[in-house]
Amino acid sequence: MEQKRCEWVTTDSIYLDYHDEEWGVPLHDDHKLFEMLSLGGAQAGLSWITILKRRENYREAFDNFDPEIIMNYDEPKVEELRQNEGIIRNKLKINSVISNSKAFLNVQAEFGTFDAYIWQFVDGKPIINHWEESRQIPVSTPESERMSKDLKKRGFKFVGPTICYAFMQATGMVNDHTKGCFRHPDHVKNGTFDLK
Repeated sequence: MEQKRCEWVTTDSIYLDYHDEEWGVPLHDDHKLFEMLSLGGAQAGLSWITILKRRENYREAFDNFDPEIIMNYDEPKVEELRQNEGIIRNKLKINSVISNSKAFLNVQAEFGTFDAYIWQFVDGKPIINHWEESRQIPVSTPESERMSKDLKKRGFKFVGPTICYAFMQATGMVNDHTKGCFRHPDHVKNGTFDLK
């Protein structure tokens, strides 16, 4: 019998895998959190599937999202990225990954890990929602608005409240699987699980 999933999922295998294995799963690895923040910024104004299909291209283009390498990107490197057809070639979005890498490293220096900093916006544990339908899910919340404001204050770009909320969903800070979906915590044995 076919598993029941959230309404937004298409039959695309990339989307199915993302929904089934990543979306809503608590993520605490700093490297992966930086990747998701970077991809979330790239997505602004586009569909998430557009970015998911390019994720491997992004990893290759941006040195596997290593902030210590990215922070030293120079103008020739930016120009190289702008010629890369495997990613979204918007200069502002490309530059935001560079400036965000510096802000990210500053947060790590202050809090020990980016994980410790970012998860404080949900008091260290996932918000489990119980939506009946995908259309009930908000595009932003007071938590994502607080996160956005604080990230901007720290110099991050492309971190508006809607992008922040999508990031929270992607990293399992919020679980927005609808109640009928087989990935909703009510249907997952032993509760949610962590991807380290």
